[in-house]
Amino acid sequence: MTRGEPADPRAARTRARLRAALLAECAERPLAEVGVAALVRRAGVGRATFYVHYDGLEALAVDACADVVREAVEALHAWRGRPDPVRAPEALAEFFASLAPHAALYRALLTPGGGGPLGRVLHRDLRAYSLRERERAGAADAPLVASAVAATFAGVLADWLHGLLDAGPAEIADQVWQLLVALHASR
Repeated sequence: MTRGEPADPRAARTRARLRAALLAECAERPLAEVGVAALVRRAGVGRATFYVHYDGLEALAVDACADVVREAVEALHAWRGRPDPVRAPEALAEFFASLAPHAALYRALLTPGGGGPLGRVLHRDLRAYSLRERERAGAADAPLVASAVAATFAGVLADWLHGLLDAGPAEIADQVWQLLVALHASR
């Protein structure tokens, strides 16, 4: 959803190795302290190969974290029928709980309020999905609600990761869910 793999399987493998190496490096040190030299050494590729695939470390980091965007969108839409207005789908609580291993990297790419390079990808993809769903349902307010849903979720997620919201994964899932259900019901 957020990245298209190259058609060449060798390029796809190289990108996968670079993403894995970045995640391993970031498990040991903050993204700001990761260097291209150490990264390519860990990935077993040359520096020039890195730059064939990415403009820099931030682009690689966003690509490596793009799955979190797909998982967030899927978790938010993991219900069928009429949504429970109080309890989030289990997939949403699981999503929040799954963020711990790479939380520092997500914080580096997702600024408080939902900005940053990962925030932009999250907002874009969540808004597009929400817009499609609202238009399919024939909602006249589809663009407005889609923007509000994307901004609300990205902002809450970022603030929670940065410690600005004091709640566990299940609690924050229920809280953000209630906000999103209210947004959908308000128009």
